[in-house]
Amino acid sequence: MPNSESTMNTWVIDDFGGPDVFERREIAVPDLDDHQVLVRVHATSVNPVDYKIRRGDAEALCPPHPATLHGDVAGIVVAVGDDVTAFDEGDTVYGCAGGYPPVPHGALADYMPCDARLLAPMPDALSFREAAALPLVTLTAWEGLIDKAGVEAGERVLVHGATGGVGHVGLQLAAWRGAEVTVTASSQRKLNIGADLGADTLINYEEESVDEYVERCTDGRGFDLVFDTVAGENVQTSVKATRLNGQVVTVGAPADGGLRRAYGSGLSVHFVAMLIPMLHNVRRAHHGEILRWTTDLVEEGHLRPLVDDRTFTFDEIGDAHTYAESHKQIGKVAVTHPEA
Repeated sequence: MPNSESTMNTWVIDDFGGPDVFERREIAVPDLDDHQVLVRVHATSVNPVDYKIRRGDAEALCPPHPATLHGDVAGIVVAVGDDVTAFDEGDTVYGCAGGYPPVPHGALADYMPCDARLLAPMPDALSFREAAALPLVTLTAWEGLIDKAGVEAGERVLVHGATGGVGHVGLQLAAWRGAEVTVTASSQRKLNIGADLGADTLINYEEESVDEYVERCTDGRGFDLVFDTVAGENVQTSVKATRLNGQVVTVGAPADGGLRRAYGSGLSVHFVAMLIPMLHNVRRAHHGEILRWTTDLVEEGHLRPLVDDRTFTFDEIGDAHTYAESHKQIGKVAVTHPEA
């Protein structure tokens, strides 16, 4: 038990609803299983799945009420389970390690018990706030672009959403692998950020149609690989931008009929469901492995998180959700513990 404490603060929801449903509450510090470490939480970040759970749009992913949400965590190990050998007390760690059943304890708390396999040493070059912005989005981008699509040097890759959570990591991973990276965004400011992160070619999708940018960027041939970070109707846009027998990676379900053209073009379509290892206890250690590689990439200068300038504490978690749902942020919305 950290510092002999038996209780801790949590920021919970008792029911689904708007951003004002969060309440600060004192509960018992959870017991630690042999394969877990207890992390003193310093920061988390807001992902779309978090506010979808809060609203009730993703009810199946919500822990039992009162629910402690948020999967991304960065903090300090304060206790270690009997079977854990990878970490010691005092280690700084990060990961996406809870807040979804069957791992109910999320990051909106003083302490978070985490399966050690889901964590990695935090990059020394990052603050807790920056590190907390990386896990879910990096795991999603890595699974899609590297594990599934096997992006290679010289490929023409289109990444939708240059400054989105998954998009800004995806473009950096593709560039690190040697691909020729093109990105989309809705403003020149966002495109400039994409270029600063390593994109070779820029597309303002508000000003240029799919046919126009496919012609300009690929001489009408289409991209070898398109990484869709939006899903829904954007899957059809992604399919349209992909060459014959190319690949599309998407983070969500397509709109009705979204795969018909993919079939006619002989495309390989990959769906990314990053939460599967946590939800089903399948290959959890691979998530920790990916984040260890991510730490190396950060330290070597190949990857950096894009975190919005606005700051929030756990006591302002409702405001953080409101801001994230507005889609006005640049990069990730990070939230820090009020005592961190």
